[in-house]
Amino acid sequence: MTARQTLSSWKKLQQLAQVKKSQHMNTLFAQDSERFNKFSIELPNMLLDYSKNLIDKETVDGLLALAEETQVCEWREKMFSGEKINKTEDRAVLHTALRRQTDEPLFVDGENITDHVQQQLIKMEAFVNRVREGHWKGYSGKRITDIVNIGVGGSNLGPQMVTEALKHYSDNSVNVHYVSNVDGAQIVEILRPLDPQKVLFIVSSKTFTTTETMTNARTAIKWLTTSSFDESSVAKHFVAVTANKENAMGFGIEKDNIFDMWDWVGGRFSLWSAIGLAIALDLGFEKFKELLEGAHDMDQHFIKAPLQNNMPAIMALISVWNTTFLGSQSQAILPYDQTLHMLTAYLQQAEMESNGKSVTWQGDDVDYATVPSIWGELGINGQHAFYQYLHQSNNVVPADFIGSVESVTPVKGHHETLMSNFFAQTQALMAGVDEQQVRADLKAKGRTQDYIDKVAPHKVHKGNRPTNTILLKRIDPKTLGSLIAAYEHKIFVQGIILQICSFDQWGVELGKGLAADIQQELETDNISEHHDCSTASLMRFYQSAK
Repeated sequence: MTARQTLSSWKKLQQLAQVKKSQHMNTLFAQDSERFNKFSIELPNMLLDYSKNLIDKETVDGLLALAEETQVCEWREKMFSGEKINKTEDRAVLHTALRRQTDEPLFVDGENITDHVQQQLIKMEAFVNRVREGHWKGYSGKRITDIVNIGVGGSNLGPQMVTEALKHYSDNSVNVHYVSNVDGAQIVEILRPLDPQKVLFIVSSKTFTTTETMTNARTAIKWLTTSSFDESSVAKHFVAVTANKENAMGFGIEKDNIFDMWDWVGGRFSLWSAIGLAIALDLGFEKFKELLEGAHDMDQHFIKAPLQNNMPAIMALISVWNTTFLGSQSQAILPYDQTLHMLTAYLQQAEMESNGKSVTWQGDDVDYATVPSIWGELGINGQHAFYQYLHQSNNVVPADFIGSVESVTPVKGHHETLMSNFFAQTQALMAGVDEQQVRADLKAKGRTQDYIDKVAPHKVHKGNRPTNTILLKRIDPKTLGSLIAAYEHKIFVQGIILQICSFDQWGVELGKGLAADIQQELETDNISEHHDCSTASLMRFYQSAK
């Protein structure tokens, strides 16, 4: 494989970056009244405006040349066809297969996975209908009223983000709750008001060995059986989503109550599978299918659209430009829609767990910036928290602003106020205000010269802060599915361009392994001498203070 820095397009972009750093977006907009039309992409249910970035046609052409030299289109074909592009784990990457709208066969290791996916969807639909219609009974014969999803990471963040975003589409046939934290406070608070006779638990774990998830699941079983006085009640109150059926059955969950996961689906891309069972139970299976359809629509756009008009590809190229070439170290995700209040946390995991890597496909050290750190908050809340930093700190933080044309809960005057802030913030971050403007404004307000001299430097905003604007028509299942899939494909393109493995997570595994050893030591009061002095001393302090 060719080292990225040796590519002619990479070298060209390095040269362009040095030139663009001395330019200001105000000048670029003044020079080109067609800038928005040139640097925006409109799809049936959303619009991407990336014109408020430090780019011009030469920059975009250079980025597209980089995508061509790094063979993004060829790698895209490999992913969708089921080639094992997850090289470190020898796995295909086929979360896209979970939402295909076709019976056309797709083979992995000689098996038609289309059949497997469709079988699971049929099983999910039947199960969801039984529970929502009251035919699935608890141990005392009462209908299920509450669902508790036990999982962590991708088994929690995706489903919870979606149910929160789409709760206005729920008919409240059941109430859905999420437990992810191994801190006992969370599961205690969730279970306290619930009736064990009416609760169904979904235990979601690909391996069915995840310590946090299994600890919470054992607590849930104890809570149930303390009420029922019968171990067999587990069969009526627990289902599992896993790739490890043996472990799930060993845990006490009946075979028929186990939904499949596959090693060709990464946890952070798994909400489209039975990991999304809680979504389907909350919204109904038809709405879950609409979510899949929306994601499929974005898949088709990603496959078919030329890269210059391809929303996920452009999002990835702009991120690489801002991070790898212009040197930004973080990126903010700023939704201006209350329904998307968990989107930042979800995308934080999706991007940072995927591309937070420092070696190439060949295992060589990467000596260029890869993924930015992802953070953010609901836009209005952020404006009164950290936007000061975005506007005037020395660190330039590119940001994605995400809003909707139509509110799902219209209240007179509210959405206009929200969206006026949405548009104003990207304009302010781009344009800024110079000292001459500040002084003129203060003078017009009748301020004294001494006051103007004292205050003016503090009111200067340099601007030139890059933003993308994603404007959705309305938050509904299809639109949300498309939005999530767009970011998934953005992450894929980033990984290809940066030549890093996007679909493993070895950094997560290291901490999990150490935690298991330390837990055993804490439980046996036998602290190993192999720990560093800080860790050993902290563990001893913890034990002595208990």
